[in-house]
Amino acid sequence: MKTIAIITATRAEYGLLFPVIQELRKYESKDLKIELIVTGTHLIKEYGETIKDIERDGVRIDQIIKIRVASESGLDIALNQAEALRKFAELFNKEKYAAIVVLGDRYETLMFATAASDLHIPVIHLYGGDTTEGAMDESIRHSITKMSYLHFASNEKSRQRIIQLGESPEKVFNFGASGTDNILSLEKLTKNEALKSVGLGECKYAVCTYHPVTLEEGNVRQQIIDFLDALSTFDNYEFIITKSNADQGGSLINDTLDVEALKHKNMHVFASLGMKRYLSLMKYAEAVIGNSSSGIMEAPLFHIPTVNIGDRQKGRLQAESTINCHPDKDSIVAAVRKAFSVEMKIKCKTIENPYGNGKSGEKIARKIIEEINQPINLKKHFYDI
Repeated sequence: MKTIAIITATRAEYGLLFPVIQELRKYESKDLKIELIVTGTHLIKEYGETIKDIERDGVRIDQIIKIRVASESGLDIALNQAEALRKFAELFNKEKYAAIVVLGDRYETLMFATAASDLHIPVIHLYGGDTTEGAMDESIRHSITKMSYLHFASNEKSRQRIIQLGESPEKVFNFGASGTDNILSLEKLTKNEALKSVGLGECKYAVCTYHPVTLEEGNVRQQIIDFLDALSTFDNYEFIITKSNADQGGSLINDTLDVEALKHKNMHVFASLGMKRYLSLMKYAEAVIGNSSSGIMEAPLFHIPTVNIGDRQKGRLQAESTINCHPDKDSIVAAVRKAFSVEMKIKCKTIENPYGNGKSGEKIARKIIEEINQPINLKKHFYDI
């Protein structure tokens, strides 16, 4: 029997992988198993213990691997990586997977790819070729690309960029962003149900997430205070804030959110909202605010504006619904005011999303099965443009 392993370590990554997991498991048989490995912040209470969300979705979990997720320093990240590399190398050596499927650009994902490469297991990579110049994710993402056998880019520019990195065009596909599948096909809560689930009644609100900008040495705590102070200017809106991931500086952001949000009655902080609740809240929001990729790649499908703060997502392909601003209070206030304007609402009604039409998971799964049933040669020829 062949076994393909899909690995998820964070809430955001799981949401993007969900359509692929669902579609790939339609191919399960006595000869093929699609295994889901859950690790990272999914298992940690401080990050919402989001393995429970996976269980609530009715998705079968085959392996649970606990790894370090400390994030106060660069040394923490390095030690996290060291443990992830050791544990996943041992797992891969034992299970002999036919391939692994990973998504994106997180530091632990690089270790999954490294372990697989060391053991001659093909790596299938989603969301390669993007650029995020403000984060260490940039170099990690491209490193994973060079370790990968098969590539599924989220848009055409990223597909071309992967080829520019020397990957064979025959192994690089643009089927769109799998996250769009959830938006267009996943059943949503009503506005009343979504707001009630976070303790709110009928109101105008925005959904917010603020992650560390890992290649900046600025004062993270002051940035969060400026962020919250800017939001508090709009006292006739509620702000639903999800905590940061486990990047370096993430724990400081989350600790600051816990303390500072108490000073603002219209701030509501959650470790995680879960995929269905998060997308439901986004659907009815006045805007998405922060520096998460979901504001860039998913919010446009709901025809709502995004305020993208700072450089974390710099270089990523954007729809015209995105308003970029600096991370200081005045810049954020100006951008949020524009997002809440009637003119911006009208503009967002006609924007086009550059990340696909909601059929990515089906196409990606079909291509993976097609490739995995053919002879695989891991010796790479560098494709020169």
